[in-house]
Amino acid sequence: MAPSASAPQGTPRPTVLVVDDDADIRLALELLLDVEGFAVWTAKGGREALARLDQEAQGGRRPDVLMTDVKMPGMDGIELLDAVVQRPDAPAVVMISGHGDVAMAVDAVKRGAVDFLEKPLDQNRVLVSVRGALRQGQLTRENRALKRRLATPWAWVGEGQAWARIDGEVERLAQVDAPVLITGENGTGKEVVARRLHALGPRAAGPFVAVNCAAIPEELIESELFGHERGSFTGAAERRVGHFEAASTGTLFLDEIGDMPLAAQAKVLRALESHEVTRVGGSSPIAVDLRVVAATNADLVEATEQKRFRLDLFYRLSVVPLHIPPLRERREDVPSLARHFLERLAERAGRAVPALEPAALELLMGLEYPGNVRQLRNLLEGAWVFADGPAIARADLERLLENGPALRWRAPDGAPAGPTSLAATGDVFAAPTFEEFKDLSEAEFLRRKIAENEGNVKRTAERLGMQRSHLYKKIDRYGLRG
Repeated sequence: MAPSASAPQGTPRPTVLVVDDDADIRLALELLLDVEGFAVWTAKGGREALARLDQEAQGGRRPDVLMTDVKMPGMDGIELLDAVVQRPDAPAVVMISGHGDVAMAVDAVKRGAVDFLEKPLDQNRVLVSVRGALRQGQLTRENRALKRRLATPWAWVGEGQAWARIDGEVERLAQVDAPVLITGENGTGKEVVARRLHALGPRAAGPFVAVNCAAIPEELIESELFGHERGSFTGAAERRVGHFEAASTGTLFLDEIGDMPLAAQAKVLRALESHEVTRVGGSSPIAVDLRVVAATNADLVEATEQKRFRLDLFYRLSVVPLHIPPLRERREDVPSLARHFLERLAERAGRAVPALEPAALELLMGLEYPGNVRQLRNLLEGAWVFADGPAIARADLERLLENGPALRWRAPDGAPAGPTSLAATGDVFAAPTFEEFKDLSEAEFLRRKIAENEGNVKRTAERLGMQRSHLYKKIDRYGLRG
């Protein structure tokens, strides 16, 4: 007899759910698997199996392997398979087929089953199949867990309903290849979401190429996106592969897509529709196979109405829209984000994780965060530098707020009034030094100018006579909304 699957004493036995409308087959498989060290659940049909799965899941239990007959009254094995593989932590599925059901069983393997057994069942073949399914299921779970770890960058934490919704949407969208348009304010984590979409999806083994469309000069954007041939323009000393080519088999992330020039928008649309690019100075099209994820903090619908963004490109990019709410609309995530950032800071410095005093957390919960998650991270990093002891106190945060851009503290319901600092009053003439007065005045001036230009950073920079890259640095410094 084959070696037993018995686990060491104290270790839960692997569980198999046997689904068959034939009572004799259920009993035979139950006896065989029980002797070989498996725990066995049984069900007479597909609907009963799903009910059993739901019932056990309430207690945190799940089978490791599901064995199901193909032909059953009511819900058959194929329908059961389709329902099971959609579940999180789905068990490995083995199909049982009669002689006339082999083609159907092969189709089931294509749908996600790991193996199929023909009737009459051979005991040794059953055990080999179940043990193989057990190993396959374990590898699948380990692979899924590894993907989750690799796809958990610096800000992928949250405890509120809004973030739970986003997390669920991202996991679903990761499995499809449709373009995704991520919207949200600066600092909300749009690139983090894009990277997670890539890492959880079938293109995870391919490259992830991020492009900030707003940071590329208009005269160079075509070369950056599509590449160029040697000698195609002054300074083109050698052939260059563009971002579209570099991202082939993976994901291309087009950040700040709303700031892309109209001429480049037309060529991006053509590349997305034809799956081909032509380098500047080249004549032969190059096939590209990639997924495009775009992001913007601008209102693209309004931009299309004002003829600043192509309507056809908007529809092509926004097959699946995904909005990331600002941190002020999901304050319940602030404690978990703060813990995460402090843990990362401590890990990087090789020091103990600093505590966060209750009064400091209260202050963090009440800030408006125009710079969103990025601003919270920077604030905590600065406070840790100034902290006098092993914990970050409210005074450490207030010191930074008084010397930086205003964050507008608001007291939670029933809480005492906020700190009497420059950050709380927003009065530039209350600044204790000339440097602080200049910083606050500049931040307010830029905030108003960006608002006057409807959030369009490129147009704001042009009207102010500033380089766009310089304005972006100011936006990051002051935590301004783009």
